Amino acid sequence: MVAVDLNGKALASQIRSEIAADVTAFSASTGVVPTLAAVLVGDDPGSQVYVRNKQRACQEAGISSILHRLPAETSEAELLNLIARLNADTQVHGILVQTPLPAHVDSARVLDAVAPLKDVDAFHPENVGLLVQGRPRFLPCTPHGIQQMLHRHGIAVSGRHVVVVGRSDIVGKPMANLFMQRTSPLGPEAANATVTVCHSRTVGLPEITRQADILVAAIGVPRFVSAAMVQPGATVIDVGISRTADGLVGDVDYAAVKQVAAHITPVPGGVGPMTVAMLLGNTLQAARIQCPAAA
Repeated sequence: MVAVDLNGKALASQIRSEIAADVTAFSASTGVVPTLAAVLVGDDPGSQVYVRNKQRACQEAGISSILHRLPAETSEAELLNLIARLNADTQVHGILVQTPLPAHVDSARVLDAVAPLKDVDAFHPENVGLLVQGRPRFLPCTPHGIQQMLHRHGIAVSGRHVVVVGRSDIVGKPMANLFMQRTSPLGPEAANATVTVCHSRTVGLPEITRQADILVAAIGVPRFVSAAMVQPGATVIDVGISRTADGLVGDVDYAAVKQVAAHITPVPGGVGPMTVAMLLGNTLQAARIQCPAAA
């Protein structure tokens, strides 16, 4: 068996085209251009690439993008003041604070300061709570991108055993919450899974991952998931991306696992482009929520 690649780059391009059409219709009916403000603190190379990709995607979708680039020594108070101004700016519909932030900044405090209606990353506690209750305002970008990828490739989640390796607030926890809900914006077949969340203190990890119909690797360790950890015929979603001497690699030993799984996401070109596409969708959703004419 050789796994079929789930091409996130091609699928994200299709979804971005759909969003662009929706943005055009929204702007024509309201006179409002959805606007995303990105905040980049410091000169982390990876963050600069991510922000640049997001700006390019916004432009292609007809979404206005504003970048606030701040030096690494920017104080927490200065950053909070900027976010307060963006919260009050009616021309800004979505706010994205690129992480990681410098060590002297309390990341949780900064992310919590973003107004819930402009929190297009879905990090604010209010939006997390709504997600857990099954009535989300915004869907977290990477988990929703994975959900879309499975749905659009005809891979049902309902009734399947999903194992998520990693318990981060960005991927692991919200991914588990999305999959365990009774339904989703894509219908009940994209939800209703039995979900197991594993982490660094999980005992007998390989035995658990081998039970997965769908395995999501989001642990941040290069090539951590081996072929021996995967059930034959499983779908393997690789969220990780690390720069090594061999180039960019994921959390999955791609070459080996590809010989065992039925479907697998490559790195790069898998989950990453889907995350950006979902961010655009959330920005349009934020503009709809904040624009009375769209009601």
